[in-house]
Amino acid sequence: MVDVKLRKVEFTDAQQIANIYNYYIENTVITFEEQLVSAREIESRIEKIETSGHVWLVAETDSHIVGYAYSAAWRDRSAYRFASEVSVYLSNNSQGKGLGSLLYQTLFEQLKSTEIKILIGGITLPNEASVALHEKFGMEKVAHFREVGFKFDQWLDVGYWQVKLN
Repeated sequence: MVDVKLRKVEFTDAQQIANIYNYYIENTVITFEEQLVSAREIESRIEKIETSGHVWLVAETDSHIVGYAYSAAWRDRSAYRFASEVSVYLSNNSQGKGLGSLLYQTLFEQLKSTEIKILIGGITLPNEASVALHEKFGMEKVAHFREVGFKFDQWLDVGYWQVKLN
């Protein structure tokens, strides 16, 4: 793996994050978003995550963001405050190099020092690589919703994986 630095997200990362995420919006069913997001929208999402006590990390190589991972509120109601949805995205040319694992490992470790007890990952199915990543971290499949998304003229399933932090 190339030299990579993991650090807390900064607002100045927003454009590079938008570029990574917009690739997935335009070209994949990994996200169900269909409209490209702006750097300003990413800044808003960063602020929401940071002010809610969650974590957003970036992986940086040679001053370029090559991936990111974050935790976000699972649901808005207060009883869900101990559950967090986790996500990881890598730049298109950074996949298969162990960066997703590195980001998740660091994210999960940081979340252990918070009030978060349950981590949940949603995956558009099929997606063998994402399933393998989540299961590598002890996450187990707990739900499968059939044809709940529609993108690129196809109905899509979503599975949910979860793990309890120690």
